[in-house]
Amino acid sequence: MDENKLNANPIVYKRADRVVDEELAKVLAQLGDDSLGRESESNGGPEREPIDSLEIFELIRGVRDPEHPLSLEELNVVRAEAIHVDDERSRIKLFFTPTVPHCSMSTLIGLCLRVKLMRALPVRFKVDIYVEPGSHVSEQQVNKQLNDKERVAAALENGHLLQTVNKCLAA
Repeated sequence: MDENKLNANPIVYKRADRVVDEELAKVLAQLGDDSLGRESESNGGPEREPIDSLEIFELIRGVRDPEHPLSLEELNVVRAEAIHVDDERSRIKLFFTPTVPHCSMSTLIGLCLRVKLMRALPVRFKVDIYVEPGSHVSEQQVNKQLNDKERVAAALENGHLLQTVNKCLAA
């Protein structure tokens, strides 16, 4: 075991079967997960498919934890029930739960979730990412960092940090 890990022995949860319906699963398999929610043009005008929380969960469930070779779903860090989508207003609110209340990787995990959604969703969506209330000792500071555009942009300019994010997203 690695004594440098904050949670060297996390609880591992069973990974669920795909949560989206079969038709959407086929489309995702044909186009690749990063195409989910992309707006397309047909008959001369933009066509929008509504996006729901299960589709967002399907996008993020395979994101890897920075400390463990496990997905955020397997660590119960992300759950479909903690994602709220208002497609009409193009708003997504996502809550995640760190495995320990003092997790130093919480901001990195949130950044990985944000980058995954930035790359996959249409730009019309405003995404807010929060740690689950009461699940982290620095909840307010983490939430502030994750939802500040300038801080996120600055973090993504750091080559080492971006490399780490990309590693977590390569599922």
